[in-house]
Amino acid sequence: MTKLLGVIAIAAVAFAVAPAQAAKHAAGGCSSANLEHTETAIENMADGDSKFVAQKEIAAAQDSLLNGKMGACGAHLNKAMRATTGK
Repeated sequence: MTKLLGVIAIAAVAFAVAPAQAAKHAAGGCSSANLEHTETAIENMADGDSKFVAQKEIAAAQDSLLNGKMGACGAHLNKAMRATTGK
């Protein structure tokens, strides 16, 4: 019975720590430096559909950052970066 309680306690700690680690990782992608780097890449793009998509995503990333939605910011920033490379 004691071993079972120990396993349950370890599982509870793992489930509590995993979302915090995921949020920290997602937030790392959404930084002022990354936003600035991506904005510069967008400015240097040729006009077209890819540039429009990148501009839309960077605006959404900035809005998410201002609203404290770091996961959404990271996702939009990632999409903007991919649009600058054409992938």
